[in-house]
Amino acid sequence: MKKLIIAGMLTSLCACATTEKTQPEATAGLAPDSVTLGGVTNEDATKKLYEALVKNNYLAKMSGAHSVAVQFDDNQFLLQPSINPDGIDRILMNRFYAVHPKLVGSKDLLVLIGTLNHKLNFAKFVLRENGAVIQVQGAATFVDTIEIEEIRRFMLWTDEGLRQVSHSLPKGAEEMIKPIPIMK
Repeated sequence: MKKLIIAGMLTSLCACATTEKTQPEATAGLAPDSVTLGGVTNEDATKKLYEALVKNNYLAKMSGAHSVAVQFDDNQFLLQPSINPDGIDRILMNRFYAVHPKLVGSKDLLVLIGTLNHKLNFAKFVLRENGAVIQVQGAATFVDTIEIEEIRRFMLWTDEGLRQVSHSLPKGAEEMIKPIPIMK
């Protein structure tokens, strides 16, 4: 009897192993691993980037014709595709910080920005609006196609760099320089 049961199980397993798949695999709903932006306008690249981010479960919002606001961890980034038909494409990543009125135009703020630009290579720090806003800008370069994972790692790298900068600032600086929300 045991031999019959074993033989029956083996026959069933062999039959299952040789059965062809009759249903096509569902791939239409899968999020893209990459997004091809080369050869399109900056506006079209922005739309394609936005759609790819949303399909990959990022909280993203169009922020004008040339930029996408993205929530990443506890921070927000503004991503702007810059497509160059004759060379390397890039996505500019921006974060903005409001400067307390006591620091606007101060020598200390100018020294801080100069020092950050001199010593760090993960982003460029720029004063905007007469020193009332600090813009942190980096760029991910690519040719035609960029992996969504590359964008995630780029934001993670920038986020960690800014976290390290905040730890090296004098105590109380977090009250003088605050992130500006770009998504509501």
